[in-house]
Amino acid sequence: MKKRENFSSRLGFLFLSAGCAIGLGNVWRFPYITGQYGGAAFVLVYLFFLIALGLPVMVMEFAVGRASRQSVARSFLVLEPKGKKWHWYGYVAMAGNYLLMMFYTTIGGWMLAYFVKMARGEFVGMDAAQVEGIFNNLTAQPGVMVFWMVVAVLLGFGICSLGLQKGVEKITKIMMSSLFVIMIALAIRAVTLPGASEGLQFYLKPDFHKFAENGIADGIYAAMGQAFFTLSIGMGSLAIFGSYIGKERSLTGESINILLLDTAVALISGLIIFPSCFSFGVNPGSGPSLVFITLPNIFGTLPGGRLWGSCFFVFMSFAALSTIIAVFENILSFAMDLWGWSRKKAVLVNIVLVTLLSLPCVFGFNLLSGFQPLGDGSNVLDLEDFIVSNNVLPLGSLVYLLFCVSKMGWGWDNFIAEANAGKGIKFPKWLRYYVSIVLPLVVVYIFIQGYISKFFAG
Repeated sequence: MKKRENFSSRLGFLFLSAGCAIGLGNVWRFPYITGQYGGAAFVLVYLFFLIALGLPVMVMEFAVGRASRQSVARSFLVLEPKGKKWHWYGYVAMAGNYLLMMFYTTIGGWMLAYFVKMARGEFVGMDAAQVEGIFNNLTAQPGVMVFWMVVAVLLGFGICSLGLQKGVEKITKIMMSSLFVIMIALAIRAVTLPGASEGLQFYLKPDFHKFAENGIADGIYAAMGQAFFTLSIGMGSLAIFGSYIGKERSLTGESINILLLDTAVALISGLIIFPSCFSFGVNPGSGPSLVFITLPNIFGTLPGGRLWGSCFFVFMSFAALSTIIAVFENILSFAMDLWGWSRKKAVLVNIVLVTLLSLPCVFGFNLLSGFQPLGDGSNVLDLEDFIVSNNVLPLGSLVYLLFCVSKMGWGWDNFIAEANAGKGIKFPKWLRYYVSIVLPLVVVYIFIQGYISKFFAG
């Protein structure tokens, strides 16, 4: 059997795992939902659920990866008791990774396109309607959309083709370091805008009356959902990095570090977006249009706006690409673990496969815009996102939870021994009842509530 690749440094593992978790959900979904549920009060509830829900599942996913030294394609097969069928989930998880990339490559392409547009000064002197026209024009042109999607695919697989240490780890370290530097510069600029203090107060001063105004149950579910989905847990896209690390450090301590990096990006995003929105009298709860319509408008009126706007879309591109590279690495590992393919062969086959699979999402905005699978105004991207976010992630997390606590699976003793091997914070053994009974029920609730919110709300 071929020797397993390993990271050259602990920082590489932390940055790459954080890069997988840090995605566009941190940057536009987090501020949007925070805006919707009254600011700082929501942030506190979200942070509680991040630790209570996200952290245990993340530790379990890493433990399964490290113990098996395999991707999700084979990890359950290696660890399950003889005759059990846990490994069937491997195929669902593989499908989930491909599905995620079928729409994420399109969004990554938008970020790259917007960076180029901003750097060329296309937004200078435009009013709100003209800026909106640029986004509508981009999505209406299948050829342009395909071009930028292919650029995102080639960039991601190009970096993965260089290998784990020289490509994936090295470039992700540079990208993540740059991402933090750019974010901090943008946050400093945002908080010094005229009228920014109102945005800071909204974002940082808890007001539980505002939280309650939108419905406490809805706010709690939104916080649970955001905490759960922000980490990309449940489909093995983190387990692969567990398979590349040694047993020098405990997995709980490492998971906490990744959680802190992920949360830092989400919180600093809020420091950029809320002061900017309040300074320019813009609704911070306006969702995806905030990034493609509202913010280019703001940058267009700022002194040096072209520079700040370009920096913002470099940061957005890095947030998207860090997830694309991490999931591509997982996708490549399926072929390498299952069939013993070389990295080069896996890259070449998957460039073609992912490009073809990404076309329905691209065409969903133009050629297939009549196809509205989830009701009026929905498109292919919404359908693919719903399958991944509301199905694969919660059900996959449930599989990891039950696999790690059940005697029919890998079992609690094996999980604890793996999770607590090495120096650092240990997974508390007294949490056994919570992760065996309470947490699975919470995950089932999130899954059911996701369907109720999507199809029966209002």
